[in-house]
Amino acid sequence: MSQPRSAVVLGAQWGDEGKGKIVDVLSERFSVVARYAGGHNAGHTVIIGGQKFVLQLIPCGVLRPECKGVIGNGVVFDPAAFLSEVKKLREAGLPVDGQLFVSNRAQVILPYHRMIELAAETAPGRTKIGTTRRGIGPAYEDKVHRNGLRIVDLLNSALLRTHIKNACDEKNTIAHALFGTEPLDPKGMYEEYSKMAEQVAPFVTDTAVLLNQELDRGGNVMFEGAQGALLDIDHGTYPFVTSSSSTAGGAVTGTGVAPTRIGTVIGVTKAYVTRVGEGPFPTEINDASAELLRARGQEYGAVTGRPRRCGWLDLPLLRYSNMINGTEWLVVTKMDVMDAFEEIPVCTHYKIDGKVTDMIPADIRGFESIEPVYTTLKGWQESTEGITEWDKLPQRAQEYLRFLEKESKAKIGMVSTGPDRDQTMALPEFEAVLRG
Repeated sequence: MSQPRSAVVLGAQWGDEGKGKIVDVLSERFSVVARYAGGHNAGHTVIIGGQKFVLQLIPCGVLRPECKGVIGNGVVFDPAAFLSEVKKLREAGLPVDGQLFVSNRAQVILPYHRMIELAAETAPGRTKIGTTRRGIGPAYEDKVHRNGLRIVDLLNSALLRTHIKNACDEKNTIAHALFGTEPLDPKGMYEEYSKMAEQVAPFVTDTAVLLNQELDRGGNVMFEGAQGALLDIDHGTYPFVTSSSSTAGGAVTGTGVAPTRIGTVIGVTKAYVTRVGEGPFPTEINDASAELLRARGQEYGAVTGRPRRCGWLDLPLLRYSNMINGTEWLVVTKMDVMDAFEEIPVCTHYKIDGKVTDMIPADIRGFESIEPVYTTLKGWQESTEGITEWDKLPQRAQEYLRFLEKESKAKIGMVSTGPDRDQTMALPEFEAVLRG
């Protein structure tokens, strides 16, 4: 099997699976890493030699000097957040000039998007989705409404002025009428964003052309997902989802690379499950085991700091994720977190209205009636932290992983045994694929 020319790396659960570390580890084998969806609501934490990097918008590939980073057209782009990250990377001595590129077709997040989202999320009587309140949803709404501002428009001073004035007239009126929000100043907004546009301009290009040319010349491209497959706007646990296509299909629409050019799909799953914010969670636990998982796994949001809800591994959801993404390979993260457990329940099926099923309900009421069917595996209660060879894993840890592989219908390619870049093992078959 030859090395895939391109690969999608995505979260197989509700996000926070450790994709940032895995993209960083794999980026050594790729010439470009392209982010295809989401915005700066998705925090990726990477630890290299003990030094911690939290990237929210910029692809993790930029942490390797020989790897280019691309922010694709499917991303909603906050100029202030982008420039703040660029500044931190420069201060850390990492090259971004000539290595980082932004699509001229990406949509721009502006202050009124944050105003609308914050007001809607906190309004009395509204269903709380659990957003990060950073304007992601309203920016995608404007995109679909064909009333958004793209990067190419941000760089057009006259168009920017007109757009901000018209948008503020509309958004201020709506926000005040619905939520009693104080109006934003379009003049000050224009002055602020026209200055940021000048700093963003050197990074802007037609990234669809860049990516296709890279593939044409024999380069290897990795498509970096944000959030997780179960937060996808179409296929996730709606309405408790994100506003973009976080599944593998989003890599195509979010970058301008054809589906026939995608080589493989790599899904990242924790050895357990977490979720931030509201929404269904069939295997959620609320006892001492959850506290132990949260403490051992440091389960707090990289962007928000919110404590994550914790639960046992949910195989019906993982099988569903693998199906809709065409996942060929699985990467299992936070294996070391499970070291403390004497027994580890794993959900293998659901029972709904007395019937055992693998089917994932489309509606929230269906999720509320789920009774998880568990198989309990023996824990290993030995340290796996930092182990990088399969044969050195405890026997029961190997059995846990092989059970996961058999039941999920995807091959395990890598296992992460700690937060650092070096605390990772690639299994021989996957390593052979990566080496080509």
